[in-house]
Amino acid sequence: PSAAQLAAARDAISEAAAVLVSDYGRGVAAVPELREAVARVLVPVPVVWDPHPRGPEPVAGSLLVTPNANEAVALAGSRSEHGSDVARYAAELARRWRAAYVCVTRGGEGALLAGAEGPPLVVPAPATAAGGDPCGAGDRFASRAAMVLAGGELPSTAVARAVAAASEFVAAGGAGTAFGGSSGSPARAGAGSHGQVVGEGAALALADRVRARGGTVVATGGCFDLLHAGHVSVLRAARALGDCLIVLLNSDASMRRLKGADRPLVEQADRVAVLAALDPVDAVVVFDEDTPAAALERLRPDVFAKGGDYAGRELPETAVLERYGGHAIVLPYVAGRSTTRLIEEATLRGAS
Repeated sequence: PSAAQLAAARDAISEAAAVLVSDYGRGVAAVPELREAVARVLVPVPVVWDPHPRGPEPVAGSLLVTPNANEAVALAGSRSEHGSDVARYAAELARRWRAAYVCVTRGGEGALLAGAEGPPLVVPAPATAAGGDPCGAGDRFASRAAMVLAGGELPSTAVARAVAAASEFVAAGGAGTAFGGSSGSPARAGAGSHGQVVGEGAALALADRVRARGGTVVATGGCFDLLHAGHVSVLRAARALGDCLIVLLNSDASMRRLKGADRPLVEQADRVAVLAALDPVDAVVVFDEDTPAAALERLRPDVFAKGGDYAGRELPETAVLERYGGHAIVLPYVAGRSTTRLIEEATLRGAS
């Protein structure tokens, strides 16, 4: 860049509410004067860095770095694009680059947000029309994330909105003409008919079959009392992380200890039947303890997906997962959807 261009860039960076560095591997992101200008605004201004395998490392201290899955694998010096491996690479890159967060974009699978510590947050892509041209989706993602961060929102919020924006961009045709295609859902590796894989023995056998084929076993847990859209969203997102999904379900006794004597509203047998009938669910295992830790120890899923806001914090199940080499993934809840809220609304309506 010329001296005039550098001066203009420095002025723009110093006045920006957010800075987005889109590195296309042409050398501009390595220019010392520009890197120094970005480094000077790091504390008050969110910096989003969209890296390139041929480009320099992001400026240390960037708030959000946004490689796609292929780039993350290449930058981490590995070859695997498996979901749990990508989560590990993201954390490693965050530590290496001293970035607050690394968000790996995964096309139609959404994005994975990870810091140097704590479980990653998986943001699934919304169900949209398939076949759009993905060219430019990464730019749309990074630019929307920068805009949201400029407004003072959290990185998790920025990533969720960026995933939605990129998905809408692709569904609308992307950078070119939309072509027909099939998105489909991950092939089921379960029993082949709902309601047949219930109980720990059957779930263990299922997990063994999946692993024998080189697949990934995913588990999630919860009470699932008064099943609602938020539950279904988490189950679908969890199922997309691997080749089978085992739901670890609190028993009636476990729920009473956790939620009170008036819970569950739906008894254990019915909760099992409803869950087993859902398309994303391959197996259901009931546990009597307060947490699914013991069940996790026996089943040893490769991935344990947890719904909720745990970004940057350790999950209660982390210790048992670390003992056998499992990975924790956080899935966002659907805003405004909860069993407690349903109960409160029903109570208010009944009293009116």
